[in-house]
Amino acid sequence: MTRTFHERDQAMLNTTTRSIQEPARATPIMAEYDVLVVGGGPAGLTSALAAAEDGLRVGLVESRSFVGGNMTIGLPVLGFLGQKGNQIIEGLPQKFIDRLKVRNAASEHRPCPLHMGITLVEPEAVKTVALEMLTEAGVEVLFYTFCAGVVMEGDTIRGIITESKSGRGAILGKVVIDCTGDADVAYRAGVPCEKGNEHGGMQPPTLMFCLAGVDTEKLRLSIANQPPQARTYLTDFIPAEYFGQNNQFIIVGLRELIAKAQKEMGLSIPNERTIIITGLKAGEVWINMTRVKGVDGTEAASLTMGEIEARTQIDDIVTYLINYVPGFENAYFTKTAPFLGIRETRRIIGEYVMTQEDVLGCRHFDDAIAVASYPIDIHRPADDGCTLIWCGDCYDIPYRSLIPAKVKNLIVAGRAISTTHEAMGAIRVMATCMAMGEAAGRAAKISVRGNRAPADIDVKELRRQLIAKGAYLRTKDSADRARELEDA
Repeated sequence: MTRTFHERDQAMLNTTTRSIQEPARATPIMAEYDVLVVGGGPAGLTSALAAAEDGLRVGLVESRSFVGGNMTIGLPVLGFLGQKGNQIIEGLPQKFIDRLKVRNAASEHRPCPLHMGITLVEPEAVKTVALEMLTEAGVEVLFYTFCAGVVMEGDTIRGIITESKSGRGAILGKVVIDCTGDADVAYRAGVPCEKGNEHGGMQPPTLMFCLAGVDTEKLRLSIANQPPQARTYLTDFIPAEYFGQNNQFIIVGLRELIAKAQKEMGLSIPNERTIIITGLKAGEVWINMTRVKGVDGTEAASLTMGEIEARTQIDDIVTYLINYVPGFENAYFTKTAPFLGIRETRRIIGEYVMTQEDVLGCRHFDDAIAVASYPIDIHRPADDGCTLIWCGDCYDIPYRSLIPAKVKNLIVAGRAISTTHEAMGAIRVMATCMAMGEAAGRAAKISVRGNRAPADIDVKELRRQLIAKGAYLRTKDSADRARELEDA
């Protein structure tokens, strides 16, 4: 009898808990840095670039063979634009997009009624350009290396223990920035963490995949030209007129087509919405429709089963697209993303826990280090649906949410910062993570230069440096803004 995904997953997780005693050993110190960044995704990339700007020795440790993280799996970069159409993420994240544009590997920031803004990027170019920028900045990058533990002196982190083909080693840093997305460093250092909603349920991951041979003009016009009363092609929160004005786009919806395919062909599609993202190459689209509930992105066995299950879902999704969605008649499969797109795992408990009320109330913080506008977007853990709530404008991300409780010399940037489950659903997108990363890198630099813990730096000085380097920050009134610009 074939076991279900969850039964197989549980069997792997519930293996016997016997243990062996490893012999004590001396662990060699492989390197020492002023700032050590762990994780090379969107937050880690900008953290390392910001920390290295004026001569500090910066190291970046990444478990994969490339940098860029979720920017390499076929997703557009969301979050550069606010709900009023203004650009709210600038600074180093914008410089990265500008470098991609030189290679024709990034689009403009396009307004989107659902996502506020979308920026299309070419995944392979992201890997190359990110590494170029890090190398030019003097950042020492180490690939194929996992964080297996931490080096602690009391409540102060001094570095990490790594595991790689080279064996076990230690890498030290005066300040450590955790950009793993899963709070791997913080968790191992003893920072209290939370997972998921009140029931422990986490947003399900997706394995992105790519199709070529799609007639994207036929696809968009099939929506744009539909009369208002023809609801089959209506897309979630995105009016049909949008598709008449944009050659590159995201489609979210076509719910009735999925229901028809399920009824007529008996297809198993684990998502109630069709999610199609046009690529930068003609005829290329990325599909964001696989969905594996119950995956814990911090457990290897669970991730493995998630990959297995997600791949079994692709065939039926492709069959649906080719047979029911206009423009896909001659489409063919080309590739899958290099890893599951994880939406949620651990969140640290920091000096301040950002909440849903902060997001929906467009809250200002005196220690704000980034501005975001992406809605609360939760792929619900227990069903095939999604919750979306907009605030109407922008909200601040406070520096205190990047500073973990109980552990010194550590900063966390990215989706693992100190938030509730609901607030994390808003701040988790890539442009916002890049902005947090830049702030973390500059905070680490101030910490090292001033010989004080990250929790004790002058946040006003951090804000001045961010503004001086082109980052966008809100102030409560125009007079405050003028003073900060003058100080910068």
